[in-house]
Amino acid sequence: MSDVTKTIQKWHASFSKGTDFDSWGQLVEAIDEYQILARQLQKEVQSTNSTNFTEDQKKTLGKFATCLELRSASLQCSQPTEDFRLEELKTLEPIIKNILTYNKEFPFDVQPVPLRKILAPGEEENLELEEEEDAAARAGSAETFPSQVSGTLLPRLPSEPSMTLLTLRIDKIGLKDAGQCIDPYMTISVKDVNGIDVNQVQDTPLATRKEDTYIHFSVEVEIQKHVEKLPKGAAIFFEFKHYKPKKRFTSTKCFAFMEMDEIKPGPIVIELYRKPTDYKRKKLQLMTKKPLYLHLHQTLHKDS
Repeated sequence: MSDVTKTIQKWHASFSKGTDFDSWGQLVEAIDEYQILARQLQKEVQSTNSTNFTEDQKKTLGKFATCLELRSASLQCSQPTEDFRLEELKTLEPIIKNILTYNKEFPFDVQPVPLRKILAPGEEENLELEEEEDAAARAGSAETFPSQVSGTLLPRLPSEPSMTLLTLRIDKIGLKDAGQCIDPYMTISVKDVNGIDVNQVQDTPLATRKEDTYIHFSVEVEIQKHVEKLPKGAAIFFEFKHYKPKKRFTSTKCFAFMEMDEIKPGPIVIELYRKPTDYKRKKLQLMTKKPLYLHLHQTLHKDS
């Protein structure tokens, strides 16, 4: 069996695994599988050294990857505006299975995703060699970050009678290699028990400074739903991200989360967990045994 045939079989197996997860309602696992396969296909499409596939076959693989991302995106949105259905994705199975002989027009009007360097969940574990030279050059006890990245934080919602709004101030995060993190920021999302977004995801601006084992944010995040309207079992996630210059991609380093029974006014310190982010909170692994945490402060606003 040739290497190309083995590769195609792996792709087909990954596709089948993803659609199985999807049909079983295991959405987080399906999203991970779709995104990793999309990334593998994009690598093949963008490879200048590969002679395994013709240019037309690469275009088909690129469009296939786009469909995987469309399905993945539709699973992550609780109220999708342009749904890409599982049934539609399944019609593509003969293409990935028989890519070497497939010569028909692609069934969906999509275009290959342009070159980019955002890794699929779980793939970062294979690229854990940090850019030590670059990081060391930036390391220091109290470095200030540039402020050109403004983030995507949203304003507080209008108040409603007898309803509570939550403001979270992200004070700082403790990391043993805080001095090596480049352009760090935090992504905040609210997920239901199935890992699906409850409202719009927000990114903080770049951190304001780093000092010893802490990266300081000092930024307020307005949760975009009244506390009383948050679904049972939901959680607020905080994903710490930073830039890796040699690889030219943004990586999730770790994450933390707050559950509904932890919403109360005042300071709170929460534990950090290893990536990939587990939105279902089923397979959690602590980031470190050291006493390093995410430091937050909660303010509740209630219009009586």
